Amino acid sequence: MITLYTFGPYFGLPDGSPFVLKAMVLLKLAGLDYQEDRNGYGRAPKGKLPYIVDDGATVADSTFIRLHIERKYGIDLDAGLSAEQRAAAWAVERMVEDHLYWALLHIRWNHDENFAKGPAQFFAAVPAPIRPFVRRAVRRSVAKNLKGHGLGRHKEDEITALAIRDIDALAAMLGDRPCLMGDKPRGTDAAVFGMLAGILVPIFDSPIREAAERHANLVAYRDRLMARFFPDAGPDA
Repeated sequence: MITLYTFGPYFGLPDGSPFVLKAMVLLKLAGLDYQEDRNGYGRAPKGKLPYIVDDGATVADSTFIRLHIERKYGIDLDAGLSAEQRAAAWAVERMVEDHLYWALLHIRWNHDENFAKGPAQFFAAVPAPIRPFVRRAVRRSVAKNLKGHGLGRHKEDEITALAIRDIDALAAMLGDRPCLMGDKPRGTDAAVFGMLAGILVPIFDSPIREAAERHANLVAYRDRLMARFFPDAGPDA
């Protein structure tokens, strides 16, 4: 059986990471059984989650997990799409993961109130005497990564404007379809769902979340995929 290394449930979601959520949905879309292991972060080959171990093969990064699934099991997670549609799906996935994600990271880690309600909980297992120092060090590292990416160099209102443009583009592309590329979920839906689920978490206050909530089709899309893939979970769980 495939082992998927995860963080575990946070913020009312099956996992606190949009990339772990993506990997979960990819495995479910492929019809592959898997078990979760929440103790693998220290052994993560790229220093991040998710990664999987499948018949002794370790595959890190959600995108490479998808490629592994498709190649090993002969599954096309974009079946039925034209070359143009596949290109559009890939472009959307990159927008979501290489741009919008960084705004989500900023919301959670750089806003003090959101950090206290969210990521601060990740450090519960750290011994109390050193916990504040570890939290500060990790927050500094996240801020440095945001600056290195480029989004963290912008002003708050500029970050918000860019993220809202991404969200508006997602809403326009989805339109009134059940899923991003048609009537059934495909590979890119795993990425889009994971990110929207993270943005729409109600405990994190931000104009970016409010912008997503104003698009009824995005909220309904999140709810549909949550009910389909995680029937025992929910955005307000």
